[in-house]
Amino acid sequence: MRRNIVHSGADALIYEIRQIVALAKQIEAMGIGITWENIGDPIQKGESIPEWMKDIVSGLVAQNKSWAYTATQGDETTRKFLATKVNERGGAQITSEDILFFNGLGDAVAKIFGFMRREARILGPSPAYSTLSSAEAAHSGYEHLTYELNPDNDWMPDLEDIENKVKYNDSIAGILLINPDNPTGAVYPKEVMREIVKICEKYDIILICDETYAHVNYSEWGSIHLSEVIGDKVCGFALRSISKEFPWPGARCGWLEVFNRKNDPTFERYIKSLLDAKMLEVCSTTLPQLSIPLVYSHPEFLNHLKFRNQKFKKRAEKATTLLSGIPGVKVIQPKGAFYLTVLFEDGALKPHMTLPISNTKVRDFVAPLMDKAALDRRFVLHLLASAGICVVPLSSFCCNRNGFRVTLLEEDEAKFEWIYTTLAENIGKYLAS
Repeated sequence: MRRNIVHSGADALIYEIRQIVALAKQIEAMGIGITWENIGDPIQKGESIPEWMKDIVSGLVAQNKSWAYTATQGDETTRKFLATKVNERGGAQITSEDILFFNGLGDAVAKIFGFMRREARILGPSPAYSTLSSAEAAHSGYEHLTYELNPDNDWMPDLEDIENKVKYNDSIAGILLINPDNPTGAVYPKEVMREIVKICEKYDIILICDETYAHVNYSEWGSIHLSEVIGDKVCGFALRSISKEFPWPGARCGWLEVFNRKNDPTFERYIKSLLDAKMLEVCSTTLPQLSIPLVYSHPEFLNHLKFRNQKFKKRAEKATTLLSGIPGVKVIQPKGAFYLTVLFEDGALKPHMTLPISNTKVRDFVAPLMDKAALDRRFVLHLLASAGICVVPLSSFCCNRNGFRVTLLEEDEAKFEWIYTTLAENIGKYLAS
């Protein structure tokens, strides 16, 4: 072509969580049964939606209004309901005008970075959730800027690392938190979040918090929302969704809760640009928006959240126990979300390590993939080819540490135990090879 039409950040659009599926599907076609532990879809792993929730959605489908467009910013009744819920927390106060709906948070993330000035960078965690890190890197055309989550401190953010990077890089316009965190399962207490708010205030930058798993939280201190700690000076927004807490991932329904937008005209103009971009699409999907007030206010909803949190806490404890005591491996018990990160200690992985792959077609297929693979990806490929368990390498989460992410979603208790027992056995074999 006479003009190069490829965006400078195109190579950053990598989503290993789904890309590894293509490899696993080919291996499956060669006769290996696959256990899918790569993506956080509770429904695919066997979770049943409560009948009362299905009844709400069925009732809405029967109403003509659920088939219509809604307001560009989102259904007004739902936005008022959500603003009230935010204000009940007693922190930053908002109105319905501070709520903006998207077709899932993937859509929101694309807009957040797509309409941000290219020179403005957002500092995010490492390990990083791929959707966020890839979008930030793609918008800038450079590698995603990260701060360290410390595995020796329950994967808490390294506050000194954050401040130094903000202080000495004036291109950084904001800090990103994921709380509870994906992929580590860490949950940040108020004290940590308040320290990050102080950094944002000191250097006049925004604060973004992905709260996808806000109510999938089984920590001792429970859910801490950005609105509770951001105060009245720092501009920022929280990313919310129903995909993991109803759960209804296929609804593709997420929204922003915007805080202190009037404090800075630049931030106010930026938020307006997100709404203007949404107007070009008319609106987000109506049906799931209409369900939110009905589901959130249903008398069974809090019990529903409590039951799920107890379930995930029990699985987190069991998984951690099954993986504990393996030399060369570190596992920090998750406190939220439904993932567990297995970390290989420095130097534990070597390029010569292998697992036995009995299927010759599979062995021949994966052999050339090993040559240039990161050390943890080599383990993931061996695990996939040998045991049929599909996990995601930690190096794919914008991280220079070796490890992998696995889910806590398997509903069949016997299979859940098999997954983690098999993981423990194969890690031991691999490290001993």
